[in-house]
Amino acid sequence: MFDIESIQIMFDSDAVKFTHHFKMRMKERGIKISDVKHVLLSGEIIEQCLDDQPLPSVLILGYTIDNTPLHVAVSVDDDLIFLVTAYFPSDDIWDIDNKTRKMVN
Repeated sequence: MFDIESIQIMFDSDAVKFTHHFKMRMKERGIKISDVKHVLLSGEIIEQCLDDQPLPSVLILGYTIDNTPLHVAVSVDDDLIFLVTAYFPSDDIWDIDNKTRKMVN
C-alpha cells in the first residue's frame, strides 16, 4: 500500500526516473512537466495496482495549473519512483469525477 505523501517526498528529493514511454507520451499529448509536477504534489491516488510487474504502480489524479484533470501513472520502488505515463482522462472511460472508471457493457 502506497500513500501520496511518500511519493511526494521521493519526487521532491529527485528520487524519480522518467521512463522513455513517459517522455514520448508527454510529447505526443502536449503535457508539460510543470503540470505533472503540480499533479504529483497536489493530487490523490485513485488506483493502486500492487500486482503490476515489474513494480507496483499507482494512478494519481490531479489538476494542471489551468485546472484541467490529468492522470499520472507512477511505479514505486523502495526508494525511487518511475513516471510511467500521463494522460488527460477521457469522458468515454472515466466518470465526471475523473476518479471512477465507467462500467463497460
